[in-house]
Order: sequence, then structure tokens, then C-alpha cells
Amino acid sequence: MKKNFKSITLRHVLINGNKNIGIEFKADPVIQKLAKTLNGLTWSKEFNTLYVKNTKGNLDQIFETFRGIAWVNCKYFYNNKPINTALDKPDYSYYKFRKCGRERRCPDDFIEKLELMRYRPNTAKTYISMFEGFINYYLNMELLEINENDIKKYLLHLLSKGYSISYQNQAINAIKFYYEVVQNLPHRFYYIDRPRKERKLPFVLSKEEIEKIINNTFNLKHKAILTTIYSAGLRLSELIDLKLADIQSDRYLIDVRGAKGMKDRTTILSVTTLKLLRKYYLEYEPEEYIFEGQTGGQYSPTSVQNILKKSLERAGIRKEATIHTLRHSFATHLLENGTDLRTIQVLLGHNSLKTTEIYTHVSTKDLSNIKSPVESLSLRY
Repeated sequence: MKKNFKSITLRHVLINGNKNIGIEFKADPVIQKLAKTLNGLTWSKEFNTLYVKNTKGNLDQIFETFRGIAWVNCKYFYNNKPINTALDKPDYSYYKFRKCGRERRCPDDFIEKLELMRYRPNTAKTYISMFEGFINYYLNMELLEINENDIKKYLLHLLSKGYSISYQNQAINAIKFYYEVVQNLPHRFYYIDRPRKERKLPFVLSKEEIEKIINNTFNLKHKAILTTIYSAGLRLSELIDLKLADIQSDRYLIDVRGAKGMKDRTTILSVTTLKLLRKYYLEYEPEEYIFEGQTGGQYSPTSVQNILKKSLERAGIRKEATIHTLRHSFATHLLENGTDLRTIQVLLGHNSLKTTEIYTHVSTKDLSNIKSPVESLSLRY
């Protein structure tokens, strides 16, 4: 079905200073006949293409004319950026056999593709939920009939409902995944305008606060968990995936395998952390993973978050800190200790140095040496 499915491609065409929509397609009698029904259709010898004036009405007319007959490929018409994915060893039995509370459930081939590509369960859960929200918005339409115009209308619907920028981007990723990856069709939504991301500085804790948190964690396993995350700058998923074989105790290194983007990296293993891990190992005797549940297997992500929550309460710290806050604090404290950005980038596993540079805005190392101009004033109290 996919091989025989017809498609047309839209391009921007500037003729005599006027903006137009160029319409390109392979020779096909059905598409040619439909194209002739478009109001204002003209042939350009210069660009060797059919075109209509670039107006919203004409764009809508194109989508409606070819709906269910051909894909309207807008790769060269809209602007957008590619998506990133996070891959890992999956277990999707829950998603396959769960009871769906919505009228329309996520297609099986969508879930199977996520599993085949080793998407993390948490990422898969988000994609499935987002796509189900989308397909239930268009209950009376076949999935292959939905076009880019419909997608944009759905995104405007999310915007009108006050959904966050992050939520909107997740919805786009899920929709793109189905049409581009599952159906193996052209990047038909590749150039949909995405919401601009908010530029927020990462929240960090001071060294004194980290010390209080760990010292107020009395269970040996729990203490080892928080210390390992902070001392090595790990993500929550990376800590849970750590295996005994990943600890290079002779070199004081930790191998982080299959991290975000399915990348491996190596980070530091401090002397303090190694001593604590050895003490923990002798008492708990884990078999495969560094930190295992009571019945074996990987430790629960929720349990790790609860450990930090309780330790924050005992330490009297009333800040909204998460496990990822420990990772942010690790990077910021390294920077304040004089570690160069490139090294921190490698330890964190960032693709771009620009991502790591955000910690320069959080570090207070240089700020403490700056005197405010108010110090030069003679003020009365």
C-alpha cells in the first residue's frame, strides 16, 4: 500500500516578485486530473512546475483536493528541526495488553516499532499517550488521510488549551514517529513550526546542601545511590542501568552504557564513592545490577526519587530538587572547582558544548568576587 501511495511536493516559488506555491509530482493521470481542478493553477516554464498563488485559501484547497489520494509533502515548504530520540532495552508487555480508556488506541505497529528501535519505556509511554491524544482528536478520519494542515490545527488546539511547550513538542515527535518511521513515508511533518523552547537555567544545590542530604540518608543502599549519582553526574536511567561490570575500580572510572541517544561514555568514580560502594556490596551482594530491588532486577526509578525526597525533608531543605538536580549540581561544582567545560561535556555526555555552557550562567564562582556599585555609596541606616 505504501509503495503505491501517491504524493505531491510543495515548494516556494517566487515569480515576478510574487510568492507562489509550486506543485510537483510524478506523471500520474489521477493527480493530473485533480490538479486541473485547482483554482488559479498556472504553468511556469522558468521553474518547470505548476503553481498557484501562495495564500492560505490555496494551501487549504491543495490539502482538501488531495486528501486521501496523495501525500502532500511539505518538506521544502515549512521550516523545522529534526528530533532526537532516547533508546534502550525495552519491555512493552504492559502497553501491548493494557486496557485503553480512549475510543481509539495506539496502532500495534506503532508500539512494535518503538520496541524494535529499543526506545526506553518512559519515552515509549509518552509517545503512545501523545499519539493516542492526536488520533482521538480525529476520530472520524483514517490515519493516512490526515495531512499537514490537520496537524497544524491540532497543535493550535493544544496551544489554545494551554498545554506547555514541552507537551506540544512531544506531540509533534509522536506524530512524526508514526508517519515518518512507522509508515516510512517522506518527512511530511518535518518542517512544521515548533514552539520556541523556554530558556531556563538548571536548578542546583550548594555543596553544603548536598552534604546535608547525603548525611541525612541513613540507609546504606540509599546513601550509596545518592552519592553515586552526584559524584559521577549520572542521569536517573543511567544509575538504574549500571551493572557490576561497569565499575572500573582499578582505574576509578564508571562505564555508562546505552545512555541518552544510545551513546556510551565514561565518567569518574571518586575514591569516596568507591569505598561506599564496596561497603554496600559486602552487605547487599547484588548479582547483576549495582542497585537491585528486593526481589532482584533493576531498582525502581520512583523509589530513587522517594529516597531523595525523604532525605531533603530530614535535611530541612525545602527546595523542589529532583535526582536530575544532583547531576546539575555535579556539573556546576566541577566548573566552580576549575574543571574546563570540554571535560565536563565529556563527563555529562553532551553532544554539543553549547548544552554544557549553560552551567557558566549558574556558577557563582566569579560572582562572589564582584562588588556591587552600592558599596561605593554612603548610605544611612
